[in-house]
Amino acid sequence: MPTSQDMTTELDPGLLDALQHQVAVFARRAEQTRLGGTGQLRNSMDRAAYLLLNRLDQEGPMGVKALAAGMGIDSSTVTRQVAPLVDTGLVKRTSHPEDGRAVVLQLSPRGLARLEEVRSSRRQLMAEVTEGWTEAERASFCTLLTRFNTALSARQSGHGGPAAGPAGNESLPAS
Repeated sequence: MPTSQDMTTELDPGLLDALQHQVAVFARRAEQTRLGGTGQLRNSMDRAAYLLLNRLDQEGPMGVKALAAGMGIDSSTVTRQVAPLVDTGLVKRTSHPEDGRAVVLQLSPRGLARLEEVRSSRRQLMAEVTEGWTEAERASFCTLLTRFNTALSARQSGHGGPAAGPAGNESLPAS
């Protein structure tokens, strides 16, 4: 079984350099724009907030530990990131239905409306950025980017190895 080092030396170093450079450029551009979508600045949203709101929307109310585990981050990080979302009314803290002592985080109606606004704006941005691409090219790019993110997630969580599946810690936003 070849080691990770063996596999790297078998691959084209120039292509790997180009790939890492393009990933770095993408990360910088995404952070600069916060992938805010089109229109006014109000359509942008912090990456952490977007991912938290999206997960609560897709998976429903859950506790901090479950949210942290699903996102592959520490509970204290989730607690810190959720605080401003609660303060601004995007997320509600409620009691767990079976254990009143436990706290459950839930997307508020205001949070859902804000998330939909951002999603719509980002959808428009994706349409503009990929204008001239075929649907097959968009689908292929999405598949490969999902595969890339899944592999990074697996590596970060210690599961190592290449990941070929479509699932990752960051689920795709609903359209």
